[in-house]
Amino acid sequence: MINAVGRDIPDEILRKYGKEPFRGVHYRDNKPYKKAEVTAHGMVDPMRNKMVSSIREAMEKCNAHDGMVFSFHHHFRDGDHIVNMVMQTAFEMGLKDLTVCASSLGAAHSVVADLIEKGIVTGIQTSGIRDRIGEAVSYGKLKTPAIIRSHGGRVRAIEEGDVHIDIAFIGAPTADEYGNLRAVGGKSDCGVLSYSMVDAKYADYTVAITDTLVPFPNYPPSIPMTDVDYVCVVDEIGNPAKIASNVIRMTQDVRELKMAEDCAKVMAATPFFKDGFSFQTGGGGASLAVTRFLEPLMEERNIKMSFAIGGITKPMCDLLEKGYIRTVVDAQCFDKTAIESVKNDPRHYEISTSEYANPLNKGAFVNKLDFVILGALEIDTGFNVNVTTGSDGVLRGAPGGHPDTAAGSRCSIIVAPLIRGRIPTVVEGVVNVTTPGEAVDVLVTDYGVAINPKRKDLIECLSASGLHIVTIQELLSTALNIVGKPEPIHFEDDIVGIIESRDGTIMDVVRRIKPQTEIHEIIG
Repeated sequence: MINAVGRDIPDEILRKYGKEPFRGVHYRDNKPYKKAEVTAHGMVDPMRNKMVSSIREAMEKCNAHDGMVFSFHHHFRDGDHIVNMVMQTAFEMGLKDLTVCASSLGAAHSVVADLIEKGIVTGIQTSGIRDRIGEAVSYGKLKTPAIIRSHGGRVRAIEEGDVHIDIAFIGAPTADEYGNLRAVGGKSDCGVLSYSMVDAKYADYTVAITDTLVPFPNYPPSIPMTDVDYVCVVDEIGNPAKIASNVIRMTQDVRELKMAEDCAKVMAATPFFKDGFSFQTGGGGASLAVTRFLEPLMEERNIKMSFAIGGITKPMCDLLEKGYIRTVVDAQCFDKTAIESVKNDPRHYEISTSEYANPLNKGAFVNKLDFVILGALEIDTGFNVNVTTGSDGVLRGAPGGHPDTAAGSRCSIIVAPLIRGRIPTVVEGVVNVTTPGEAVDVLVTDYGVAINPKRKDLIECLSASGLHIVTIQELLSTALNIVGKPEPIHFEDDIVGIIESRDGTIMDVVRRIKPQTEIHEIIG
């Protein structure tokens, strides 16, 4: 069946998963739905101890068995140790047919890739899917199609019962003996535990894993004792120094800085750039760099930001410290400065991922965004964006909050170079659609700024901005003149991944790559 972005979704996929094809970003607005039932285990006996001596003991107490779904957060990003420790223990216990439901997976999680190869991990449900795991899935080594969701879509899926978590494993920088968990105050701080809040509420069992046990009560908790079954102490849960990965980097590249400056100028030329505006930036060097160029523009107009949101970085915290931002709401800390800020600044708040971006709750922060600045691996002439697969078809990215913020904001801006290493960013049709073109408003490149034709209001106000305004078709022609038309990717018919829209409808499918396809790493 052809969906609203022109992708052919096989009927057997729709039937098997009980899904509809994507029908538009507002399709499920105000439609009723039932939340999933929760199985809990009451702590009636005050003498019963939640402390366990090892991850294995915790899993045994949770009746771990074949076919289970284990969940994890990725607040430690490339510094995470929890996933590998748990999955190695599962392997040693002889468990099989396991599904990993993580907020993201990447280079830190090599054990999962090994267990996919061995046929022990048979299901993946995640946002990010990179490195060896992405390659294993792309070449058809996972038994079932990987389910790929945005951050808001993941919360919705758990709350709606699309995925049922048997055991949630939560890496907590600090915990007390009764399971009050905080993301600060230990030796492996990550700032917030936003991704795991929904897991703790909906999982049959929740296991906290910490390297810093503190006296009871560990207050105020990110996740309270009422949602935690067991607490396990290990030597090290993560390496905070690796939270800032290559994806989350502050650029010094002249080209990226020029695009970031142009992006700030786009913002300033719109009617939304006024006192009380709200803002988020995504991962990627140029996207993150936009924050640096806002301060002089805000100073010039004597305006302040009402709130900033997202993955928070040092430049955003600097603006908060200087008084340019009234409130920061945080669902993920991207560097050490952000971790210290949420720990010490009363204007910097931890929020749940449901509050951040769940499309089916009664109001998420993304719906109050004026601007969001995002990156792209590819964008096509319909303004559809791909941040999931590379131009070679290999899974190497993540929807993250991309579709959520683009759909919720008043002005969504993509910042990306026209060409990366002889590979065009602007294409006739993206390999896979992550964010639909109806939610994307502006593209800023090093060869000009293109505006979605549907946004006639932005075309009008930006035409007098002094920026180099072009059509997206002109950008495509420029790219093809420079590098030529890319070689087609050769796919098999097998479906190895399903990209869900944030509301649970099917946006696209990922097909298996033929073995001879050459892999080109996309950097940027």
